[in-house]
Amino acid sequence: EVQIGINGVYVPAGFDSASDVFVVVNGIFQNGCYKWKRAEVAHKDSYFHEIKSIASVSQGMCLMVLIPFQKEVRLGKFATGKHTLHFENGDGTFVEKTMVVE
Repeated sequence: EVQIGINGVYVPAGFDSASDVFVVVNGIFQNGCYKWKRAEVAHKDSYFHEIKSIASVSQGMCLMVLIPFQKEVRLGKFATGKHTLHFENGDGTFVEKTMVVE
């Protein structure tokens, strides 16, 4: 398993404190041996959330082409207010988005 980078994040609007919050992440796998595994979500406090995307890498012959991916990441229920979503890329870079929960 390896931590992978993401290129973009779509943050839908209209969530309230009773909603299950989610975002859609996208990126590009380096080759055909990479497969989406999961997202690890760490709630650092009530309004700051850190997300890491994890892929599994199989050994052996790989199709050597860039493979785009897009996945829905469920984050759970959030309190009312402005939240910061911090997406770690594994190479020191990150993507940060804000989300308002009504």
